[in-house]
Amino acid sequence: MSNSEPTGYFTGNNPHLLGVILVLLSAGIFSSAGLFVKSVESGAWVIIFWRGLFAALFTTGYILYRGTTRKEFTQMGKSGVAVAVVGAVGTIAFISAFKYTTIANVSLIYAASPFIAAVIMWLLIREKPTPIILLASLAAFVGVLIIVLGSVGNINLKGDLMALWMTIAMSALLCIYRRFPETPAAGPAVLMSLLLVLIAGFFTDPFQAPLNEILIMACFGFVFAIASVTLAEGARRLPASETALLSALETPLAPVWAWMMFSEIPAMLTMVGGVIVLLAVFGSQLFS
Repeated sequence: MSNSEPTGYFTGNNPHLLGVILVLLSAGIFSSAGLFVKSVESGAWVIIFWRGLFAALFTTGYILYRGTTRKEFTQMGKSGVAVAVVGAVGTIAFISAFKYTTIANVSLIYAASPFIAAVIMWLLIREKPTPIILLASLAAFVGVLIIVLGSVGNINLKGDLMALWMTIAMSALLCIYRRFPETPAAGPAVLMSLLLVLIAGFFTDPFQAPLNEILIMACFGFVFAIASVTLAEGARRLPASETALLSALETPLAPVWAWMMFSEIPAMLTMVGGVIVLLAVFGSQLFS
């Protein structure tokens, strides 16, 4: 999509509707992450390598198409590098988590990221959250705690802790953009993907994966790069609160895909904790 908005029903007469469609599309794509990871037998490092490589290729192509190379790469600054490093750490934990726990657990724990971000911002720069956000943050923390406690004593605990670490990392990433809003999005995303390629290439031989799995992982990289682009484009057309609410659709969708594709049925404590987290997410948006 170019910098100049083409005329037409969506962009000329109804940019809000286009924004809603783009954000919903990104939420639907992001909710499929666990499906890609669990569809291959390859280890997490192999998935991280191919996901990073193809995401970097697509996003670079998008930057060249937009003609924003200078802005995205040469003007990203220290905050852009920080985004790339923190994002890479979070992505490694994110993909690895699916190998040890259920899709539902990962998605529901990740739903608490806006509230963890609010806590980080308060600790670092004393940005005071509203009473509603404070209450929702406490509820989300309780929900995540219930989900993790449900995994104590089994293999899911490792995956849940990775999902929690990923959530903290991605929350920190949100805080960087909040603190330095001029930081570009696509350039740091490319750098992050390249870091993933370098790190994963050190720990594994990605070319040992069968061709059919490489194709699946390539699709993983491409579609998630597309989701990042559509989210950014949709967010430009909508209020931030509406973007956050629509993006939250990712959380209930992920367990549905897992149930349909892999017959994954969430544990009772996962469902209890997940309901609490979802109530916190949607409640904070509806009553803020």
